[in-house]
Amino acid sequence: MEDVRILAINPGSTSTKIAVYHNEEPIFVKNIKHSSKELEKFDKITDQLSYRKNLIIDELNASEISDYHVKAIIGRGGLIKPIESGVYLVNEQMIHDLKNSPLGEHASNLGGLIAYDIARSLPDAKAYIANPVVVDELENIARISGHPLFQRKSIFHALNQKAVAHEHAKSILRKYEDLNLIVVHLGGGITVGAHKKGRVIDVNQGLDGEGPFSPERSGTLPVGDLVRVCFSNEYSQKEIKKMITGKGGLVAYLGTNNAYEVEKRVESGDQQAKLIYEAMAYQVSKTVGAMTAVLKGDVDGILITGGIAHDKWFVNQIIERVYKFGPVYVYPGEDEMKALAINALRVIKGEIKPKIYE
Repeated sequence: MEDVRILAINPGSTSTKIAVYHNEEPIFVKNIKHSSKELEKFDKITDQLSYRKNLIIDELNASEISDYHVKAIIGRGGLIKPIESGVYLVNEQMIHDLKNSPLGEHASNLGGLIAYDIARSLPDAKAYIANPVVVDELENIARISGHPLFQRKSIFHALNQKAVAHEHAKSILRKYEDLNLIVVHLGGGITVGAHKKGRVIDVNQGLDGEGPFSPERSGTLPVGDLVRVCFSNEYSQKEIKKMITGKGGLVAYLGTNNAYEVEKRVESGDQQAKLIYEAMAYQVSKTVGAMTAVLKGDVDGILITGGIAHDKWFVNQIIERVYKFGPVYVYPGEDEMKALAINALRVIKGEIKPKIYE
């Protein structure tokens, strides 16, 4: 195969991760940190486009990595309209929606914007995104909430869930599209997806209030009590939203969003930490049970991934509750940069065609 290089870009709230891949191997990796003082100059996240792009170009120039062979620049997808999974060519419609997101501002919106801007300066390079958090393959029955004013939405760790599912299928010499899998992503947010023959037909909306609680999110709360808090005049709307996302879960109970710190507290005999941490695993397990029902008990594998999957004690709390539902496989950590690069490489090799965003 020709000498192919791919630039992957993953913007976060206070950092921009970049990596250059030579085919499937990383040859340059950098995590560019941004201080709050630097970022507070910008009114909107998308106003940071030129600032972050220039830092990336400076890092690439300093690394002396030639851009001559760069064929694809792939960014982490942002909060665009709901789409099917896959790799999407960044076009004018996507640029518009990334700048004027229907779902709000998020640092990941910059991924496609920066990729598009850099690609325009390189010969033969194209800009893509892959499996953003808004991937929506829900079956219609899964959208029903219980009241017509509310509809269940699909917002989850699509990039990592899909990457791990493909990796697992490859490891057992099967096609992802032929398997029924339950994928559990354990990170700052927790999502559990039912993957049926290559499509995520149901998943908890882990961004702002559904499913298990997580290090920083409250998950599903008792609705009546939540309504009473909302109308108690004790909290503002902003404060309540922060309770749900940002200051919920482990933060609310234990004062930290660091699962490793909680793990150490459990090991040292902290009974309150153990109760809360096990309760989080308990809720994850209940959601796995729900997705088993979605798949009608036909489960080829339960895949556990994400940063917290490194914690064997926590993972075992889940396994002992779900192992009868199907074989369990653990893939600790998440490698979003590799997932982005592999998706771009599949396009370059002609294994898949990039989709058009409309």
